[in-house]
Amino acid sequence: MIKFSDLGISSPLLRALEDAGYTRPSPIQEQAIPPALRGRDILGCAQTGTGKTAAFAVPILQRLSGHPPAGGKRPIRSLILTPTRELALQIYENFLGYGKYLRLRCAVIFGGVSQNPQVEALQRGVDILVATPGRLNDLIGQGYIGLSAVEIFVLDEADRMLDMGFVHDVKKVIARLPAKKQTLFFSATMPPEIVRLVNSLLVEPVKVTVTPVSSTVDSIDQSVYLVDKANKRRLLAHLLGDPSLASVLVFTRTKHGADRVARDLGKAGIPAMAIHGDKSQNARQNALSRFKEGSLRVLVATDIAARGIDINELSHVINFDLPNVPETYVHRIGRTGRAGASGTAISFCDFDELPYLQDIQKLIKKEIPQVTDHPWPMTQTEPSPKPQPQTRPKREPSSAPSRQAPRRAAASPSAGGGGSTESGPRRAAEPSAPPSSQPSRKRRRKRRPGTA
Repeated sequence: MIKFSDLGISSPLLRALEDAGYTRPSPIQEQAIPPALRGRDILGCAQTGTGKTAAFAVPILQRLSGHPPAGGKRPIRSLILTPTRELALQIYENFLGYGKYLRLRCAVIFGGVSQNPQVEALQRGVDILVATPGRLNDLIGQGYIGLSAVEIFVLDEADRMLDMGFVHDVKKVIARLPAKKQTLFFSATMPPEIVRLVNSLLVEPVKVTVTPVSSTVDSIDQSVYLVDKANKRRLLAHLLGDPSLASVLVFTRTKHGADRVARDLGKAGIPAMAIHGDKSQNARQNALSRFKEGSLRVLVATDIAARGIDINELSHVINFDLPNVPETYVHRIGRTGRAGASGTAISFCDFDELPYLQDIQKLIKKEIPQVTDHPWPMTQTEPSPKPQPQTRPKREPSSAPSRQAPRRAAASPSAGGGGSTESGPRRAAEPSAPPSSQPSRKRRRKRRPGTA
């Protein structure tokens, strides 16, 4: 059995790994760490929960500690680019844990919070920077960050970068990096766009593939409940009545759906919090912290947060909504059963989601067992009607004699925005002022300039 000490890792890092409870390397760590320590480019295709953060963090820490920078301000010598704030914080915390016996400085930057503390950390000097693309390019544009001294570049969750539309921002960062550098590239899936990026960035990389793109973690117990959409919240509350569901991550398709599920659970007496892109950074971190420490049992999340949550003992993942992209199912359930641990993934599927279920089963090459013994079996047998776009009714053209009446009614302050009021029709029917009054108005207008 391979041990971390067999991979050529230095003593300070071995001590830190032992302190963190690491006993033996995962497959991706076993395959990626030795060539990364030799300075080779790495192309890692591994699903979430396989321990790939340590697969790039340990070599970076060891290589940079082997040749500390000369005197003066520390330049950024390693850049880790990641798609979400949660994942950036998780990677940063891992670097602090693995490198606690080394004299290296690490910082993390991301949007949604004040940049001032981040700028202060950068100005003190940083060896390793973990960043999201938006805030990184922003601080580069302000002159706070230079990348000319980067020796090791990590692009993590590259396929998620693509899904979130960050490819342009990533390419801007890459254009600022030195031509000569080591690149460690990790992606859970390898769509064609990612393959093109790999070919343009990596030089004779060592390819590390832990599991096939379409596979799911074998240790996860998967099941699906066929249920009407209107009964999903009742079924969720029913399942959460079982205390064996100790820590549960619930996934919804939309931000609004996440808030609604958390609210409905609260009404049912089950404390829950939602986390998604519209929440403030403080709210997201508060929810994550409470969930990790165990004071919050249920966390509801959208896919934007799917890869930023790293909890060693997450017992259950529940897909409240099935994802319409089958690869996303793999990412979601990868939150449980991490690094070989056992876990449970439960999915709700309504009639309109049956095609999504078929796509998922085709991708993972296995049929997900159905649970039929539950209080709300599916009764819908036809697709839900699609909402029709509302069209504004056409207004019939008014007759010529009444053409002036609506204009006078609309101009009246009491008409209230053109609504049908009692005063509107009455004024439209009123006769015009008598001709004798017209000269008097003209005379008043002539007198006004003289009295001004």
